[in-house]
Amino acid sequence: MTSKRKTCVVTATRAEYGLLAGLMRAIKSDSDLQLQIIATGTHLSPEHGLTRSEIENDGFVIDKMVPMPVLDDTPTAIGRAIGTATSGFADALAELTPDVLVLLGDRFELLAVISAAVMFKVPLAHIHGGEVTRGAVDDSIRHAVTKMSHLHFTSTEVYRRRVIQMGEDPARVINAGALGVANIKQRDLMSEEAVRDALGVPGGMPYGLVTYHPATLEKQHPVEQIQCLLTVLTKFQNIFWVFTGANADPGGRAINQAIDEHLLSKKQPGCFHMSLGAQRYLSALQYAVAAIGNSSSGIIETPVFKLPTVNIGSRQDGRVRCANVVDTACELNGLKRAIAKALDPQFKRQLVGSENPYEKSDTAGSIKQILKTCRLDMLVNKRFHDAVPGSGA
Repeated sequence: MTSKRKTCVVTATRAEYGLLAGLMRAIKSDSDLQLQIIATGTHLSPEHGLTRSEIENDGFVIDKMVPMPVLDDTPTAIGRAIGTATSGFADALAELTPDVLVLLGDRFELLAVISAAVMFKVPLAHIHGGEVTRGAVDDSIRHAVTKMSHLHFTSTEVYRRRVIQMGEDPARVINAGALGVANIKQRDLMSEEAVRDALGVPGGMPYGLVTYHPATLEKQHPVEQIQCLLTVLTKFQNIFWVFTGANADPGGRAINQAIDEHLLSKKQPGCFHMSLGAQRYLSALQYAVAAIGNSSSGIIETPVFKLPTVNIGSRQDGRVRCANVVDTACELNGLKRAIAKALDPQFKRQLVGSENPYEKSDTAGSIKQILKTCRLDMLVNKRFHDAVPGSGA
């Protein structure tokens, strides 16, 4: 009798767990696989909602928790947290001895994971590689994770070609589509009434979702950016704005504080939720009149609902766009025009029939099947793939 393949998923934030959850369920339900879960990052942070409870409430068992104490959101504190977590991941991997490690995205927490994993010779399967986000330091982290990984699941064909361009073997790079899109298709979303009750939206009033993260490579300070957005939002008093919390990047705390102070001033109707959780967030997208901010969700997931989306600044520069996205700089006049366009019923009507390049059938199932059947011993022996045969050393 062969032993189950230990497939270990690492999750550090509410956003990336929301993407991974469907894949985790697929792994858990397969009798040939053993799901292992390592939780780290803001999942273990009370300030960010202690979102490990969301994982547990979904019926998963967290095998190891690796603390990553970020005392504040300065570069110094984050650098120290990465060092602390690297040691914790080494202990976790030594205990769990996974056969394959599954990572998603571009967060700084992944630097700790891959630094430890490479010493254990554990094959790394990376999801959402090959993407470009020129306005954030995450861009370089994502590409670093790609070069340390052995198996790649990209969300579009454009990104697949880019990973191959980076020297990865085409046979190991699969365009599987975006997990976020697949998860929406599989979920039983909440009714509009239930969403409004959960968010505290007054009856009959339209609402929009706002998620704004620090753009870590932009010169403008995060507080200046969010204050500019908040000023513009006061021009749209007929909309109830539902804000979700910024991530743990430098400047995230300042953004959250500015939102809190803005709502306390009663300048406009709205509410703030540090974390909505995947079910409430995706359900909220379904009935919102617009999404505003600079989150990857505005690029990848909102097209499923044909939801007009205003993408602010350079944080998502380089990502493939769908027709529902309106890009604007973080400045007063441009923001006002972009939001007005997103709220225009004519713009919404134009989105009917638009295509989503991130959508493919059975994304989670196809990733799970490859994780289950691939030759792991062949993966570890990784070589640079030259685009032109014979051009390498």
